[in-house]
Amino acid sequence: MPEIIAILLVTVCAPLWIIFHYITKMKTSKGLTPEDEKMLSDVWESTKKMEDRIVTLERILDIESPSWRQRHE
Repeated sequence: MPEIIAILLVTVCAPLWIIFHYITKMKTSKGLTPEDEKMLSDVWESTKKMEDRIVTLERILDIESPSWRQRHE
């Protein structure tokens, strides 16, 4: 009889406990941390600045060397 209980614990209860444990962990850590949000915001701002700089450089090149796009495509 103790063998049957041990087998049930190992084959049924332990896997279920592990599955529910990790499901609970996933639910609690679903969102971004404040540090992650700050980093994402900083990256977004840097990307927008870089995009603006590229647009400005392209305008300058269009004025100073109108055929630069054909040479680099």
